[in-house]
Amino acid sequence: MIKVSIGVTVYNVEKYLRECLDSIMRQTIDDFEVIMVDDGSTDNSLNICQEYVARDDRFKLIHQENKGRGQAGAKNTCLRYMTGEYVTWVDSDDVVDDNYLEKLLEVQEKTGADIVRCVRKYIRNGNVYFVKGYEDGFINTDGIFDLSLETALENVLDHTLGTLEFWGELIPRKLYRGVTLSEGIIHEDQGNKLKLYFQSKKNVMTLEQLYSYRLREGSIMDSFREGKNLLREKLYDLKVSTFNWNKLMYYVDVADYKVEELREAYIKKLDKLSAEVNLGEEDNKIYREAINKQKQKLQRYWNM
Repeated sequence: MIKVSIGVTVYNVEKYLRECLDSIMRQTIDDFEVIMVDDGSTDNSLNICQEYVARDDRFKLIHQENKGRGQAGAKNTCLRYMTGEYVTWVDSDDVVDDNYLEKLLEVQEKTGADIVRCVRKYIRNGNVYFVKGYEDGFINTDGIFDLSLETALENVLDHTLGTLEFWGELIPRKLYRGVTLSEGIIHEDQGNKLKLYFQSKKNVMTLEQLYSYRLREGSIMDSFREGKNLLREKLYDLKVSTFNWNKLMYYVDVADYKVEELREAYIKKLDKLSAEVNLGEEDNKIYREAINKQKQKLQRYWNM
C-alpha cells in the first residue's frame, strides 16, 4: 500500500500551480501518490497538471466538469481515487517544505496520533513570512503539542490553531470512511473537519512551520470580498463565523460532548465581537444588531 495520498484540487490557478506541484515533487520521501482533480478550469491549469502526469507516474489526474459543487466536490472525487494509508491535502496555490511528509510521518510514528497537524507560514507577493513567538503559548514536548478534542473544538471559536482546515495535516485514510464533504458551500472545511475530530482518538500538532499558505488577490475567499466596504466585510466575516460555529454546535449536540460549556463559550464569543467592533457609529450599530440577532436566535433555540 502507498504510504501517503496527497490531494490537490485545482481550479484556475495556473499562476501558482507549478510552484505547488514542484514542492510536492521535491519531497524527501518517495512513497506517495498525488491525486489531482481539475474542477473544470478555464485557464491553463489542466495542461499544467498533464505535464506533471507525464513527468512523474506518482501524479494522477482526474478532470471533471464544474457543476458548482466547490472544493468539497473535488475533494470527494479525490477521496474516491486515493489508495494511501494516510491522506494529506495541499491547496493548489500553496507550497510545502521538502520534508513536509517526512516530518508529519515521524510525528505520527512517535505519537501514534490519528490527526497530525503542522503550523503554517505565509507567502505574500513572493515573500515568505514566518510566524514568530507562537511557540511560547504551547506546552509541548520536543516541539509537539497535544491537541485534545476539547482544545480543538474550543479553537473553532478563536481559530488561532487552524484546526478546521484540511491542509497541513496527516490523517489515516480509514478515518474518512463514511465521510462525505458537504458540497456547494464556500468554506468546504467548515463542519466537515469536525466529523474527523469526533472519530479521532488522539490529535497532535508539530510546531514546525512546514506549510506555506499563500495570501493572494483573486483567491476564492478574496473574490467574495472584492469591492466591499469595511462594514460589509465585517458582516460577511460574521456570517462565515456563525455558519462555522453553528456547525460546531450541531456536532457537539450529536456527540453530547460538553454541550453547555461550548454553548456558553459561543455566546461569550459573540459578546466579545460586539465589544471589540471599531467602525463608525452607524456601522457599529448595524454590526451589533446583527450579532444580537444571532445571539437571541441561539438563546431562544437553547432556552437560555
